Amino acid sequence: MKSWMKWVGFVLVFVLTVSDSFAQCAMCRGTVESTMSNGRNLAATGLNTGILYLLATPYLIVGAIAYLWIRNSKKEHAQRLEIASRVRRVMSQM
Repeated sequence: MKSWMKWVGFVLVFVLTVSDSFAQCAMCRGTVESTMSNGRNLAATGLNTGILYLLATPYLIVGAIAYLWIRNSKKEHAQRLEIASRVRRVMSQM
């Protein structure tokens, strides 16, 4: 029950803090528009690179969690099979 409450609390904090991150979009667009009108492309390139990093980060985190989950479940499955085979051997000897 306590872990369920922790997850609900985490989701609430996440949802409440996400609205602040949306405000940056207009500022970035304004910066890019002003630098493009001045003939400089360096700021736009930097912002595009930052956007790509922000895009890749959640996928990398989810991929790492999935990899660790699959690896641990395979280990647990192998341990369960080993225990089941030991039980069968003991039961067949009786």
